Amino acid sequence: MAKVIFRGYAEVEVPVGQSILEAAQGVGAPEGYACGGVCACSTCHVYVHSGANLLSEMEDEENDILDKAFDVKSTSRLGCQSKIRADGVIEVEITRESLEAFENEHPEARGKFIKR
Repeated sequence: MAKVIFRGYAEVEVPVGQSILEAAQGVGAPEGYACGGVCACSTCHVYVHSGANLLSEMEDEENDILDKAFDVKSTSRLGCQSKIRADGVIEVEITRESLEAFENEHPEARGKFIKR
């Protein structure tokens, strides 16, 4: 099992093979997914602060979609494409873009997610 820490929100243990987005959905972390997690948008954009070596390599398609994201950094990944491939601890930060997308997708959640 891998532990995924969503900075300021939650942490969860998940089996190898799950994506960061699936981990977020499992623990109720507010990560956006407007396209349903099929690498067609950038709303699941996260920053991987540690444990990047435990994730799948970035494919060209993911890199192309990240070109559409806001405030892309060297640690940027799409949660839907970041598959956990080994046990360990992965720490991610949900981007402002992703949080806003989540709140747009789930208007009933607006204002409920305040970082700890």
